[in-house]
Amino acid sequence: MSIAGLDAWLQTPQGRYVMAWEQARIDATVADVFGYNAIQLGLPQLDLLAQNRIPLRQVADASGPVDVICDLRQLPFAAHSIDALVMAHVLEFHDDPHQILREVERVLIPEGEVLITGFNPLSIWGLRRRLPNCPRDFPWNGHYLSVLRLKDWLQLLGFAVDLVDFGCYVPPCEHERWLKRWHFMEATGARWWSFAGGVYLVRAIKRVHAMRLILPSWKQQKAPRKVLSVVSQKDAESYDR
Repeated sequence: MSIAGLDAWLQTPQGRYVMAWEQARIDATVADVFGYNAIQLGLPQLDLLAQNRIPLRQVADASGPVDVICDLRQLPFAAHSIDALVMAHVLEFHDDPHQILREVERVLIPEGEVLITGFNPLSIWGLRRRLPNCPRDFPWNGHYLSVLRLKDWLQLLGFAVDLVDFGCYVPPCEHERWLKRWHFMEATGARWWSFAGGVYLVRAIKRVHAMRLILPSWKQQKAPRKVLSVVSQKDAESYDR
């Protein structure tokens, strides 16, 4: 999946601002994830698993400097073989996000973790896309997913969302000096309208419920034992006669 305009956007002040926040939050989140196999889907320009201590870490995408070239809708990994998976801005720029999530669920082990970042449509960044003079290149040409919709998709696949974090409250300015001037909105936004960050990070855990076998009741009901009673001497003499 080659996203047109992504490389150029990553070199802009706007791109560096967004990815700096995402890299810091992902680094802090994956630092304590353990296992044997970790996968990063998409965005090969950045090492999103740099702070993870899992021994085998690979980047998979349809093209670019990756370890595994593949279609993200058909991941070449065995079922229940991946401990952690990270994907940044994959679902909103792909034409089949549901199938990608189904593949993520298939390859993750039970209790495996997936981290997803995306642009928030309920933010100033999302509002920017609706303005008539908005550019049509990256990142404005994606199909932004709200956190509520993403949660619904994940829960349908058996995931439990245990972390949602929003960031980048500064308006999507193109020049660095304006990003710095609006920097005070980071603290203000996180306090007063935390749901309206320009981007979000969602962590979900794959839950697999254990089966409980209900066996038929094969034991036969035992006949009640006869209750022994004390026989008086008078009754015993009458029995003897």
